[in-house]
Amino acid sequence: MCEENQTQVTEIHLLGFRGMYKYKSLLFIVFLLTYTLILAGNLLIILLVSTMDHLQIPMFIFLKHLSTADVLITTSVVPMMLHIILFEEGTFSLWVCILQLYFFGIFGFVQCFIIAVMSYDRYLAICHPLRYSSLMGPDLCLQLIIGSWSLVIVLLLSEFIFIVQFNFCGLNYIDHFFCDFGPTIKLATSDFISILTMEDFIISIFVLFFPFAFIILTYFCISFTILKTSSANGKRKAFSTCSSHLTTVCLYYGTLITVYMAPSDESSSEINKYRSLLYIVVAPLMNPIIYSLRNHEIKRAVRKVMSHVFTNESKR
Repeated sequence: MCEENQTQVTEIHLLGFRGMYKYKSLLFIVFLLTYTLILAGNLLIILLVSTMDHLQIPMFIFLKHLSTADVLITTSVVPMMLHIILFEEGTFSLWVCILQLYFFGIFGFVQCFIIAVMSYDRYLAICHPLRYSSLMGPDLCLQLIIGSWSLVIVLLLSEFIFIVQFNFCGLNYIDHFFCDFGPTIKLATSDFISILTMEDFIISIFVLFFPFAFIILTYFCISFTILKTSSANGKRKAFSTCSSHLTTVCLYYGTLITVYMAPSDESSSEINKYRSLLYIVVAPLMNPIIYSLRNHEIKRAVRKVMSHVFTNESKR
């Protein structure tokens, strides 16, 4: 319960981009166009993988779920951010804020597992090519996908249950454009905040560090196998099969390190607000571009769709 001189918080005020609202029209247009491109690019990949027979293989099935997570994490933040930019601040119920925090965590953390699963797929394809089809069968592919989503949902459910039992009293504003974990928990008044913070740290280590360590291990094995390949053409072909994924790994973990490894003083917290855009907007925007430009199968599927569209148009 709140103390007598404190008010129970039922609404959260998000301050957004203070000091930038004289450019709000430009900001709104830029982020709206970027969000549209993110939806178009990732939904195109989801559509292609779901409908094209030659893309019904584990690598592209994993890519489809990565694109799904990209769409969901961006959609959990950007529409709210656009509202805040347009009206120069946003007021949302406490429950909306907590739910956004929960789902944002799910969609962000599941990307770590899917990227790690994709690296395992590339490891099997390059290091065990003759046994790849038997090792990475449809059943294992489905189990890895379901396991990734289920594990993250269950892990973050414990945090969600903790947070909904907290009292939020006094201050009710967050200097951010969405309900991120740190700024939101600072508003809570509870004796168990330190326990929740420790739990979040342990979960973050498990969900971020271990998949990253696994990715490094798989690429160490992949590099060793490629170096043992005698022909230059074989080396080129082996590297090209994992270059898109390696670029995605560098992009995704690079943005996370940029945001969360920086010092947590007041000035860097303001900078982190803008750094957050890297994994909320930039990474989901770049992933379809990376796979479209560097993957021959995706490019072939896009050309096939475009050819079908133009053929239908010419017949009208």
